Amino acid sequence: MARTAEIARQTAETKIELTLDLDGQGQSRIETGVGFLDHMLTLLAKHGAFDLDVKADGDLHIDSHHTVEDVGICLGKALREALGDKVGIRRYGHFTLPMDETLVTSAVDLGGRAFCVWRADVPNELLGNFHSSLAEEFWRAVAGNALMNLHVLVHYGRNTHHMIEGIFKATARALRQAAEHDQRAGGVPSTKGTLTD
Repeated sequence: MARTAEIARQTAETKIELTLDLDGQGQSRIETGVGFLDHMLTLLAKHGAFDLDVKADGDLHIDSHHTVEDVGICLGKALREALGDKVGIRRYGHFTLPMDETLVTSAVDLGGRAFCVWRADVPNELLGNFHSSLAEEFWRAVAGNALMNLHVLVHYGRNTHHMIEGIFKATARALRQAAEHDQRAGGVPSTKGTLTD
């Protein structure tokens, strides 16, 4: 059964179309108008082995906040929809990733409860038209709408680009692991018998 989702969301601030295939090849077509976000989403698809298409038109004449956060909302909704009843998935995933001088750990639980712990002392910096503080806004939006636990820890680092890129790559790898089918276990990975309520 295909684990795909197609999300369309329009507000007075943004218009977003997003498609996701959890069992893809890491292919992506990303156009958000925020170059650094495009780069991060391309990495997310590649390292998560997801196929991801995103087309976003936002109020970038103000800043990129609404676009970044709303893409996160849509990605979270797509993850939740594509996972379906979550039968047979591993549910948990974690990954520790080195990125030059930076080391990042990301851990996820696709168990149906939204929570985000962000322990990343990322310097305040503008990367193109992407303010570094928006990395946290993006992932909080994803976690809240995917109904997943997300814990991000930057152990150390100096370069802002490397720190955020490390977060995206580590989280992609953790999501890939958590969403994979577990060949040893059948059914829903919970003693409750459901992960959708």
